[in-house]
Amino acid sequence: MACLVSRTGRELQRYNHMGFRQVVGCIPYRFKYNEDGMKISNEYEVLVISSQKGQGLMFPKGGWELDESLEQAASRESLEEAGVLGKVESQLGKWRFISKSQGTYYEGYMFPLFVEEQLDLWPEKHVRERIWMPVAEAREVCRHWWMKEALDILVKRLTIGEQNDNDLLATDDL
Repeated sequence: MACLVSRTGRELQRYNHMGFRQVVGCIPYRFKYNEDGMKISNEYEVLVISSQKGQGLMFPKGGWELDESLEQAASRESLEEAGVLGKVESQLGKWRFISKSQGTYYEGYMFPLFVEEQLDLWPEKHVRERIWMPVAEAREVCRHWWMKEALDILVKRLTIGEQNDNDLLATDDL
């Protein structure tokens, strides 16, 4: 059973040695399927969410707290903000950025999340929309430059993985 309440407050919030608030985000993704439930080659789509303030679309992200690992924080944010569960994969990178609205410095970590379950109820269901879309479209609508860079890294990683899978299939035929 998933927790249906989002964490709030800054008591457990992590900051780096320069005083930057540390945040963690995920790029939820899944393979595309046709109406019959058949996987469409190696095509995939990503899940974006609306900002709580309604100012554009982005990937789930939030504060990294003292009582959790980076991966646990990434998984928690995906559950709280997007209502998805899955496998957190290896880190895509670390970025430093400044919040335009608050003038605050942040250090952000991004991870891919291979989605295994999408929930009908989740903590922020009533304050956020979630939308599955092709990668190219998500890159266009995402409001944060550092999340776009993380998406580019994920695409490269998945593309290399596909090439390696195809190489293995070709050698199996020999």
